Parts: sequence; C-alpha cells; structure tokens
Amino acid sequence: MAHHDGVLAVPVPRTRGRPAPGRLARAALLHGGSWLLSAVALFVLLFPILVMLSTSVKTLDEVYQSPPVWVPRTVAWWNFLNVWSRYPLGTYMRNSLIIGIGATLLNLTAAIPAGYAVARLSFRGRQAFMVLLLLIQMFSPIIVLIPLFKIMAWLHWLDTYWSLIVTNTAFTLAFSIWMLASYFRAIPVEIEEAALVDGCTRGQTILRVVVPVAAPGVATTVIYIFISAWNEFVFALTFISRTEMRTLTVGLFTFIGRWAVDWHYLMSAALMGVVPVVILFMLVERHLVRGLALGAVK
Repeated sequence: MAHHDGVLAVPVPRTRGRPAPGRLARAALLHGGSWLLSAVALFVLLFPILVMLSTSVKTLDEVYQSPPVWVPRTVAWWNFLNVWSRYPLGTYMRNSLIIGIGATLLNLTAAIPAGYAVARLSFRGRQAFMVLLLLIQMFSPIIVLIPLFKIMAWLHWLDTYWSLIVTNTAFTLAFSIWMLASYFRAIPVEIEEAALVDGCTRGQTILRVVVPVAAPGVATTVIYIFISAWNEFVFALTFISRTEMRTLTVGLFTFIGRWAVDWHYLMSAALMGVVPVVILFMLVERHLVRGLALGAVK
C-alpha cells in the first residue's frame, strides 16, 4: 500500500492469465487422442478373448457360418459340459497344475539362495555368473530339444512329471535369479544384521526376514514361473507320449483334427484352461502390482 499526493493507492492483486484458446484446443486434442489410442489398443488386445468367448458358446453350424455370427443366436452353454465329459480335460489340467506348481517350488528353492548370494555376498566370478545367466536367456529352447530328449531318455524320465518340471525350472531360473537379486539388493542390510544379532542363522534370516520383505518380487517371480510352465508346449509334446500324462496345451492341440477343427469345443476348453491362471492372479494381485511397480522404478 503506497501514499502519493494524499491519495491512497491500493495494490491490485495479479491474476493469472488464462491459457490461450489454441493451447486449450491442443491439450484437449492430445487428451482425446491418447484416450482414443488407448481404446484402440485395448480393443486389439481383448478382441481375441472376445472371439474365444463368442465361439465357445456357439453351435457348430454358427461356427462355420459366413459371414461370421459375432453374437450367437442360441447360447450353447452345453459345450462346456460336452468338453468336460467327452475329453480328459480334467486330467490335462491336473497334469499342468502338478508341473506348474512343481516347477515353481523347485525354481524358488534354487533361485532364492542364488539371488541372495548374488545380492549380498562378494565372491570371485559373480559378475561372470550374472552375464552367463543373461546368455542362457538368449538361447531358444528348441536348440537344445534333441539333447534334452536324449538326457531324459537316459534318466528314464520320459512320460514323467520330472522331465517337464526340471526343464521348465532350468529355462526360468535365470530370470528368477535376476528378479529376486534386484529385490534382495534393495532391502537394507541393517534389517538382516538385527536378525543375526537376535540369534537367527543366515538361513533363518533369509526365510523369516528377507523373503517376507521381498514378497512383491517373489509374487512376480511366481507368476512368471507358473505361467511359463502352464503355457509350455514344445517340451510337453516331445517328452510326453501317453494320453494320461498330457498337459493342457498338448491336450488342446488334440482338438485340431486332420480334416476338421472343433472350434467351439477348442474355445470352450481354452476358456476353462484360463481359469486357474486367473485365480492365481487374484490371489497374488496385490503383491504383483506392487512388485511390477517397484521393478519398473529399479
């Protein structure tokens, strides 16, 4: 407030200038364009699932009708019952569950100590070991398919769960060690030192302190291992020949005949095969989201 020649001058507060109309239009256009691109990307990602849902409840005549019928006139829900009763789908899913759970447990048994050793211990060749793990990830499994088949035959593991459990573990172990090592490295050392001072051994410290703190990373690793084992096809087709030992992916392949494909049954079986993975996601969703976020920050 100032006084000039007997006149009291009151300062007028400044107001922020409004954005120019052109800037507002560009911002609105950019915002609308981002939403449009997101909607298109979401549609592209969900379209195969929508086709699977639609085909799973169609009759055989509607499956082969041209032009295609997107919404079936009659919801053939009995396709699911026919698939379950006519085909050993339950056996296929049980085998995939056993292999997926077995590969996950065996992988974590090896990956947790290895990841902790890489993150906390200093030993000769640690950097070379990590580089070797990356090199292993670069190789396609199809390259070692024949040598692995000979090894499994020598071990008498063909047509057994162990052939697929060990193979899936071997091809997901490198990623698991890298993932867990990054989370173990982010845990403050003081927490482990306090546990050691309280009388815990190194193994007890890993199981009771380190693993619970790194639960998001462990959940992310579990999802990766289980889905990799659940979706694996090449080794399951090569190592397993008996019908009662087939996994779900190989079992779905049997719906493709030489002269025709039962698309409605195939889509119904595939839809039921997604259920265990969805349940697993629901169980670890809280830890999974946190783990992916922390992994992105790292």
